[in-house]
Amino acid sequence: MRYHKKDLQELSIGLLKACGLSESRAITVADTLIESDLMGHTTHGLALLPVYLKELESGGMARSGEPTVIQDHGASFSWDGNYLPGPYLVHKAIDQAVARTAEHPVVSATIQKAHHIGCLAAYPEKVTSQGLVLLLSCSDPRNATVAPYGGVKGGYSPNPIAAGFPTDGDPILIDISMSATANGYIIQKQKSGAKLPHPWLQDAQGGVTDDPEAFFVDPPATILPLGNQDTGYKGFALGILVEALTNALGGFGRSSKPDNWGGSVFLQVINPAAFGGLDYFKQEMSFFRDNALATPAPPGAPPVRMPGQRGLQLRAEQLRSGVELYSGILPAIAPYAGKYGLEMPLPVVV
Repeated sequence: MRYHKKDLQELSIGLLKACGLSESRAITVADTLIESDLMGHTTHGLALLPVYLKELESGGMARSGEPTVIQDHGASFSWDGNYLPGPYLVHKAIDQAVARTAEHPVVSATIQKAHHIGCLAAYPEKVTSQGLVLLLSCSDPRNATVAPYGGVKGGYSPNPIAAGFPTDGDPILIDISMSATANGYIIQKQKSGAKLPHPWLQDAQGGVTDDPEAFFVDPPATILPLGNQDTGYKGFALGILVEALTNALGGFGRSSKPDNWGGSVFLQVINPAAFGGLDYFKQEMSFFRDNALATPAPPGAPPVRMPGQRGLQLRAEQLRSGVELYSGILPAIAPYAGKYGLEMPLPVVV
């Protein structure tokens, strides 16, 4: 089933407003979630809407207020997000950082106590379209589902890193977790009764498994670091990097023992014009892209593609033909639509 983006927006905005968000914030959150679905990140798109609505109703996600400025030094600033909606906070911080690059070639920011920020891939293009570079990472200081390399007990969260680089065409967009997979993907597979594509989990005895049910037993299986049991020390090291940039640099993390579901965020906007020049930056990244795409693949294998290439192509296709939602997403939203008197969208007629 495919649905018009506009219909999904109207439903999502209406539900978020019904749960207490202002219209502008509801639009920001809804658009960020739908952007994730458009790019194929179905675990972090509208699949999150029922959870966000539940958090708004319970007060876990703040309905109003502003972030508290902890420090501001022009080229860097740090906020306490007060558990406001993550997409609202991240977009607000990115907008401020972009504006400050007129004076500062590099602007860095941290946000402690943001609520969940959604899919990181939904953010970089607004920065690359302005000839700038974005680095973005986050950690959930309450979540501990990834095991340190060599261990079998969870110690930290999947800790994704995203980045966006302008080229002479489509930007290069990176969004990867520092773990073998993400919590949302495991939950999605468990709900649908499917196995994981690979044995990305390990049980309490250190055995690997592709069964998502193992994630929900006691003691639960843990997610392996990126690189699995082979080169997972590399993923563990990168996970520590994210911990340092988000929780430690932001001044609130695991040692604070938070009760709320939330995120610690680090972002940095870089202006290439202040370094080797924007034209050369685009030239170099375009040259790298072209060389990579020209690399021959093994016989019968798909060609090399750049990070973000499939997501941008999928978004263009779905804007034309409708957004294809993963099964189970709209049934989970339907009770909220009934509760607040909103109509569910009709599928696109082919």
